[in-house]
Amino acid sequence: MKRAILGFVVIVLVVPSSALGHVILESSEPATQSRVDVPPTEIRLRFNQPVTVSSGAIQVLAPDGTVLSGTARTTDGGLAVLAPVSRLARGAGYTVRWRAIGEDGHSPAGVFTFGVGVAAPPPTEAVGASGTTWRDDLARWALFAALALLIGPLVVRLLVLRGAVPERAERGFHVLGVVAAILVVDVGIVGFVLRASNALQLPIADLPYADLQPFAEKTRFGIAFLAMTLGFGIVSALLLVAWILDRLELRWPALVLSVALVSGLSLSGHQGTEPNSTRLTEAADWLHLVAASVWVGGLVSLAFLVWPLAPSLRRAAFLGFARLATVLVGAMVLAGAYLALVRLPEPSDLWETVYGRFLLVKLAIVAIALTWGAVHHLVVRPRLAAGREPAVRRSLVGEATVALVVLLAAAVLTNVAPPPVDDAPATVVRPTG
Repeated sequence: MKRAILGFVVIVLVVPSSALGHVILESSEPATQSRVDVPPTEIRLRFNQPVTVSSGAIQVLAPDGTVLSGTARTTDGGLAVLAPVSRLARGAGYTVRWRAIGEDGHSPAGVFTFGVGVAAPPPTEAVGASGTTWRDDLARWALFAALALLIGPLVVRLLVLRGAVPERAERGFHVLGVVAAILVVDVGIVGFVLRASNALQLPIADLPYADLQPFAEKTRFGIAFLAMTLGFGIVSALLLVAWILDRLELRWPALVLSVALVSGLSLSGHQGTEPNSTRLTEAADWLHLVAASVWVGGLVSLAFLVWPLAPSLRRAAFLGFARLATVLVGAMVLAGAYLALVRLPEPSDLWETVYGRFLLVKLAIVAIALTWGAVHHLVVRPRLAAGREPAVRRSLVGEATVALVVLLAAAVLTNVAPPPVDDAPATVVRPTG
């Protein structure tokens, strides 16, 4: 059985990287995301295989959307595509959109930017790129939920239930950990592709053949994605080996690595890229997300693992997690309050900006979850401490459900740009990067 699971996991982890042998953009002049001192007179793209192109295969766009390129043509036996370009001025960033047709019939496409005398705009801010959509919100929520289901149960098993547990419960912790780690990897891939597609403006069917290199290697978001994908792949392997070989001590490095990798989301989001971001805001965002993950994942562990699979450990698990939850809630509140003060310096920003209104919605849902938790802490905990066991599983499921909704609100809020912190009137838009 365990060998079958191992084979399935290997397939899941390998399949996303199996698209090989298609047309690939090997280089470009100007280089992707580069700064040049002299305005170029032509754009040159070089591929690994011969391609054919239409007259508009390369479009060079000024910041206002004006097309500055001429008719594209192939050279070097179809390995290179050239397009003349004119009227480029110093001090501006430009967008290059391209599409070619390979000998296998696939039509790869891509977008990159360059600057003349200035830094290139990020590819997520290319001319024609759209902002985030509900699909991005859903993908980010799925990622937050997967992180919670990975980190929370590990903390409960390693810090709250330190001794032996019933075999069924142990198997449940193993299964949940492995599945959650794989979900983090796969959902992260989906989120990355969706973010890239907003800039590429391609149908979903064309994305497997698109050039995503500028997004993966030239942006903080892409670099964080690569590091997290590799890191959580290692976490998946650690948890799988811990299960198959009964080496439970491998869960510790899996937990430590997972908590460290969460920082990738903080370093690549608004808190890491906004002009007013600091090491402290990045650390606060990381602490906020880690505490929320442990809290939500811990509630799920109690409701769906401990209560049905380990009745003898219900009292110890609930009382131990109740003590831990107090610290988690305190960390979430303090870190969240600090971030709110940094991003919304004026009280009126709460109701006058999109970011502030989303934050109010999130706070309302958090208040419901914390009230629910307070009832558990003040009513259920004393009864369990006195040796009685009230019927509480349905209530735990309810609190866990509300906590997952909190993560949904957090995911939406993450994709909304905070108002600018300056003396100019605040204009809030959905982010493009």
